[in-house]
Amino acid sequence: MDFISGDYNSVFVWAFAVACLSIVGLRPLAANIGLVDRPCERKRHLGEIPLIGGIAIYFTVLIVSQVFLPESQLVNLYMISCSFMVLIGALDDFYDVSAKVRLVAQLLIASILVLGAGHALYDMGDLLGFGNVNLGIFALPVTLLAVATAINAFNMTDGIDGLVGVLGVVTFSSLCVLFYWANNVDLFTISAIFVAALSAFLLFNLGGLRQFFGKIFMGDAGSMMIGLSVIWLLVLGTQDGTASFRPVTALWIIAVPLMDMFAVMHRRVKKGKSPLSADRDHLHHIFMRFGFSSVQALFTIGSIAMLMAGFGLAGEYYGIPEVVMLGLFIGIFVLYDYSFIHVWKMSRFFRRSTN
Repeated sequence: MDFISGDYNSVFVWAFAVACLSIVGLRPLAANIGLVDRPCERKRHLGEIPLIGGIAIYFTVLIVSQVFLPESQLVNLYMISCSFMVLIGALDDFYDVSAKVRLVAQLLIASILVLGAGHALYDMGDLLGFGNVNLGIFALPVTLLAVATAINAFNMTDGIDGLVGVLGVVTFSSLCVLFYWANNVDLFTISAIFVAALSAFLLFNLGGLRQFFGKIFMGDAGSMMIGLSVIWLLVLGTQDGTASFRPVTALWIIAVPLMDMFAVMHRRVKKGKSPLSADRDHLHHIFMRFGFSSVQALFTIGSIAMLMAGFGLAGEYYGIPEVVMLGLFIGIFVLYDYSFIHVWKMSRFFRRSTN
């Protein structure tokens, strides 16, 4: 634990500084090349906002990891995958790439990590109480599906100021705790870099620095890179005999984006729509239908994410049986999904009663 206690501040300061400098440097470039978010039916902000948050975070991870992480094929494959993911995200920010094309690209990029590095979700832990569940030949397709799921779960949360950044901070901070407990220095370092870079982004997206330099957005490049990085750290942290934590714990530290994505997709299917179609049916939209401001919705959803992640960490620390943790997670999701299906009726009644 000597590295973590001695150099954590250095990692954080480096990453925070590089992220801030990257944002300031990229902002004028974004306006010149048209990498900006313009208001439309689904995007109701004012003016054109630079979509550079994710690209700045990418540069931060690329630069700071070279300073603090040893050279390895695993890190190289990760950065190659991130590079392609940021490219696809930036193209989507420019041209609004179709959901099917994005999904195919995500699976191809995931294959670079899974096949190139040889890591996959083989051991799912003692989820049923009868011993560890080993996926065997299904490990590869399940891992690819998990990567696509995590990428889109975080991408779908990027609907109000700061939300994907706050959820990212919650998840990567939780990973810092888990890797700290396991003394996994390299994965702790990557997680800490993201915490610092996302903290810098939030200052430009929500905080005081936007008053001096102007507001920025994350962009699909950032939200998809966050999803890719989260799931890859979860795979590395739960597999290969030297696991830092149990697979069921991973569900709790990404609970909010995961539950929201599946509930939204379920509702779309029930309405006869494609599960990949765009709409304004996410959790933050629900809160705002009930009269919450975007800041109030952000605070509420962020608090829920912290509670869920905190429970997952407590379950890991105290060794609560995995079957119990999974059962509770499924129970909460079923309740959430049921409430989500019926909440729109409640919101209409609430609005009528308050008018």
